[in-house]
Amino acid sequence: MQGRVELLGLMREFGWNREAWFVPLEQALQGLTAREAAWQPPGGGNTIWQTLNHLNYWNAFMLGRITGVPADGPPVANDATFGPAGDPNDEEGWRAAVARARQVAEDLQAAVANLSEADLDRPLKDIGSVAASLTAWAMHDAYHTGQIVLIRRMQGSWPPGR
Repeated sequence: MQGRVELLGLMREFGWNREAWFVPLEQALQGLTAREAAWQPPGGGNTIWQTLNHLNYWNAFMLGRITGVPADGPPVANDATFGPAGDPNDEEGWRAAVARARQVAEDLQAAVANLSEADLDRPLKDIGSVAASLTAWAMHDAYHTGQIVLIRRMQGSWPPGR
């Protein structure tokens, strides 16, 4: 029987790079160009780039919550975590955002693996416990990954037959 730490680690894997019943974020981003990432859906909404900025912010926040080392910079309002739409001509900037996502994902995987069962029961003021916070966070990542896939389908950049 797996413990809670192992289950949370699996949730992180499924959210980042292990495909099962849904597409993980790493695969949802695969092959995207800066132009595609900066594309605004008809009628408005966030771009893929903005959604990745948001995920990078909150994943770094969760990493800080787990390790006790706060993320860079002061806390910001949720809407501000999305940032600008992205520059369709800035391939380097887009690759940097994806590389940041990959690095934080790897750091998070290691940090979750290093938690003890007792760490999971540590109370947090906003959501109950570390375990509850990590569970909600995994669902948050899956939700936004689904948005990325939907935007890619809308713009025609999702691989055919996928």
